[in-house]
Amino acid sequence: MSPLVIITGVGPGTGSALVRRFHDGGYQVAMLARTAERLSDLESELPNAFAVPCDVADPAALANALETIEQRAGAPKVVIHNAVGGAFGNFLDIEPEVLQQNFQINVMALLQLARWVAPQMEAAGGGALLVTGNTAAYRGKAAFAGFAPSKAAQRVLTECIAREMGPRGVHASFMMIDAVIDLPWTRARFADMPDDFFIQPSDIAEEVWHVTHQPRSAWSFLTELRPFREPW
Repeated sequence: MSPLVIITGVGPGTGSALVRRFHDGGYQVAMLARTAERLSDLESELPNAFAVPCDVADPAALANALETIEQRAGAPKVVIHNAVGGAFGNFLDIEPEVLQQNFQINVMALLQLARWVAPQMEAAGGGALLVTGNTAAYRGKAAFAGFAPSKAAQRVLTECIAREMGPRGVHASFMMIDAVIDLPWTRARFADMPDDFFIQPSDIAEEVWHVTHQPRSAWSFLTELRPFREPW
């Protein structure tokens, strides 16, 4: 039977690219997003991909989604937490509820996913849990107060999981994407930038594939991605 990957936050950019890469690599793909409409085109196009509408910020909904996936396809070999909650604003402007919601998506949903999947992966002899992140996990700019604290906590939680589960055969890793992802709205915002300023979602997906299939003697925890045109 084909191995299973669960991917949260399947949208038109990185999420869809991840779905396609793992589907092309022979996986069954369980796709999580808040609305079924976002997933319907992929589901109809890719025979081994199936939609599981779910708001990962809702613990009960996420638990139900994971149970549905397990009943349909068994335990996953790979889990990719790509769902993200973000907001721009300084600490005086943002509402506390916004930051709390972003913690729920970025941190608490990761904790719930890991607590569910890690024992299954250990029992199966191994697996991979990868989290997509960005530079907000390492620095707190003024306008990132509603976002960066949750991404920093997400990175540290992922490292805690890696330290605990690595010796038990489960590879947990954090991918920091220090780049502007090529999407229609980013093209509009950075209209004067050349094509190779942007990072391509398919290239992110290729690196995720690589990291989740590394040999055990050379596992990465932190992977940083930057296009060569973007200033450091």
